[in-house]
Amino acid sequence: MSADRLLIIVEDDDNFAKALRRSFERRGYEVIQAASLEETAGLLESRSPGYAVVDLKLGGASGLSCVQALHAHDPAMLIVVLTGFASIATAVEAIKLGACHYLAKPSNTDDIEAAFGRAAGDATAPITERPTSIKTLEWERIHETLVETGFNISETARRLGMHRRTLARKLEKRQIR
Repeated sequence: MSADRLLIIVEDDDNFAKALRRSFERRGYEVIQAASLEETAGLLESRSPGYAVVDLKLGGASGLSCVQALHAHDPAMLIVVLTGFASIATAVEAIKLGACHYLAKPSNTDDIEAAFGRAAGDATAPITERPTSIKTLEWERIHETLVETGFNISETARRLGMHRRTLARKLEKRQIR
């Protein structure tokens, strides 16, 4: 197996990671797997993957630290961030830290592999006039506050000035993973 087809998956959901791993292995990738920044650092001591798929939320930690470590290990590595907590703020930070793409879950192997192929960006991408909806702005603010509070729902509700049950209902509708 050539080293340029080595992929690391950094994902704390073991079932999702295994499914993703099998799918990439069927496509000819050699796959290694980690569930945390510490495991990732350990694997990077002996391996040098050309590709990475990183979950934004790793338990209580941020996957952005993994993106930073992977990029520092090899700036040419193509890193795709997957998240169920998509926001403009985290997308910008992921790209600044070295990710080539940022995908919202659910994303499949086709989406991820296509993202690896679009790493360079496209200056001719059309600019669409789509105003941001109130619901989108509300969701982004909720997500931002959740991140600030370490995903503490009670504290997030307090900071947003809403009842905890109201926030819980909003989160149930979005089915965050």
